[in-house]
Amino acid sequence: MGKILCFFYDQMADFEVTLALHLINTRSKQDIVTIGYEIAPVKSQAGFTYLPDMTVTDALQIQAIEALIIPGGPIGEQRPEISDLIQKIYHERKLVAAICFGPQFLGRAGILDKHHFTTSCPEEKIKSLGVPDPFPRHNFVNQRVVRDGNVLTAQGRAFVDFAFAICDWLRVFENTAAMDELQKEYKANE
Repeated sequence: MGKILCFFYDQMADFEVTLALHLINTRSKQDIVTIGYEIAPVKSQAGFTYLPDMTVTDALQIQAIEALIIPGGPIGEQRPEISDLIQKIYHERKLVAAICFGPQFLGRAGILDKHHFTTSCPEEKIKSLGVPDPFPRHNFVNQRVVRDGNVLTAQGRAFVDFAFAICDWLRVFENTAAMDELQKEYKANE
C-alpha cells in the first residue's frame, strides 16, 4: 500500500482533516506521512503545534503515494514544490483531496481547471485580500463535497463528509455498509 500524505502549513485548520486521518490510521493502518515546506514546527488555527515528518521536496521522491490531503487555512504562499507534488499525484491518478480554503493549492497547480470543485472561500474574500483568485470560478459547484475523478474537495463545514469520502476512495472500510453505519453515528445530530 502507498503512503497517505497530509500537508501541514502555518495556520492550517487541523480539525478539518483530523477525523479522516484518525479513520485511516485506526481502520486501515495505512502509513500516514505529514509533510511541510520545512521540518519545522507548524502552528494550527486551533493553537496546536505540529512537526511534519518530511519536507514536500522529500515527498516528491516517494514512489508509492495513494493520496494527498490538504486542510484549509488562510490564503497564502504556494511554493513550486507543493504544485509539483500535486501534479505528480494527480497524474498518477491517485487521490488529491482538499477542504475549505485548501483547494487554493489545487487551483494554483492547475488541477481545478479541468474539474468541478467546491471551496468555502468566496470571491469577495479574495477581492478583499487584493490577491489573484486561485480558483477557476467557472468550475465551482456550491455543494458540501465534490468528487470529480481523482479530485476531492469539500467546504469546511463538511469535514465529516470529507473524511468519509476519503475513506471511500481509499477503501478504508471492509464494505460500504460498515462505513455507512459509522457515518450515521457521526451525523446523528445534524
